[in-house]
Amino acid sequence: MRKLLSIVLVAIALFAVGFGRPALAGDAANGAKVFSANCAACHMGGNNVIMANKTLKKDALAQFGMNSVEAITNQVKNGKNAMPAFGGRLSDQQIDDVATYVLEQSEKGW
Repeated sequence: MRKLLSIVLVAIALFAVGFGRPALAGDAANGAKVFSANCAACHMGGNNVIMANKTLKKDALAQFGMNSVEAITNQVKNGKNAMPAFGGRLSDQQIDDVATYVLEQSEKGW
């Protein structure tokens, strides 16, 4: 019985480690450069100069369903409301990088 319990506990621990936080798709260091050159005018420090409640802060990203690389890359590529589309100006890799940077910064509290 102890052996079975030990096996189950080890399996649970491995499962938890294996399925913890997902790996981010991009390079945050490069994303910081892309952000500085293309996003900072409106989003400096994770803020939003056009729509003050739609910031890049962790709680706002979660509230508006933007707390994943996929959601951020979609908005950066296609734009929405006052935000222009960057799909024609930035490569897919640059967009993944900036999305990764935004998520990392939101976790750190900007």
